[in-house]
Amino acid sequence: MLPSLRQLQYLKLLAEHGSFSRAAEAAHVTQPTLSAGIQELERTLGAAVVDRARSGVILTPVGEETVARAQDVLARAEDLVQAARSAGRPLSGRLRLGVIPTIAPFMLPKALPTLRSRFPELRLFLREDLTGKLVAGLKAGSLDAALIALPYALHGIETAEVGYDELLAAVPANHPMTANASVSRAALAGEELILLEDGHCLRDQALSACGIDGPRFGGGDDAGFAATSLATLVQMVGSGLGVSLLPAMAIEAGLADDAPVTIRPLEGGARREVAVAWRAGSSRGAEARLLAETLRGL
Repeated sequence: MLPSLRQLQYLKLLAEHGSFSRAAEAAHVTQPTLSAGIQELERTLGAAVVDRARSGVILTPVGEETVARAQDVLARAEDLVQAARSAGRPLSGRLRLGVIPTIAPFMLPKALPTLRSRFPELRLFLREDLTGKLVAGLKAGSLDAALIALPYALHGIETAEVGYDELLAAVPANHPMTANASVSRAALAGEELILLEDGHCLRDQALSACGIDGPRFGGGDDAGFAATSLATLVQMVGSGLGVSLLPAMAIEAGLADDAPVTIRPLEGGARREVAVAWRAGSSRGAEARLLAETLRGL
């Protein structure tokens, strides 16, 4: 006898909410129904999956392993349902799309009207987050696709290219480097380099573009300044706190228009790849590729 999808869903919700009452509410069932489902799952597995304590529900080691495996099973089952509903009608129905913060405000204003026009039956749900969390969402099945920037270490994830986005040097308007038509990596390395905080893939891509991985960017007491957003980063550069690298799509969208900042290309060029990502083996892979193809034409 095998566990049912409903039992696995009950356990997943129990792990997420930490109590039988909240998990039952999320599952739209009564608490006794959910509790009975968990007990039946335990009988099927021949082992306890939860410890019931006054402080809440604690998963046993078997329960933790079951939840980890259940996420993939449930994601594939949902893929199957969505694929069946969308058969013959690509990019229709619900699509949960993640987008990183250094792409979302610059690409989505152009992309959304096109997607609505070409795929009127598409119900798009957007989530903006850091790359690591979006990749985790793809693997857990809480996202169908994600718009990210490469290079980034990916395992169990497939991607389709959308295009390339140049990285440009941003320096204070009165900086000596503004006298040059382009900025060398050596010149940047000799300045206080302001980056986005840890977790943003653009941080690592900027360091790679400059050929820098020194300890002062590792987060210690001597680390360089860091910003939480590109808008804040531009203001920091404009205030003379240092220099940075910015994506061309942000500059084209007017991010630095009202700041005392000068933009210059990097000698030899540097760029990041914008791509649509999805979980390897997902039945929505073809739709993700179609999404990438659509965005590529913008």
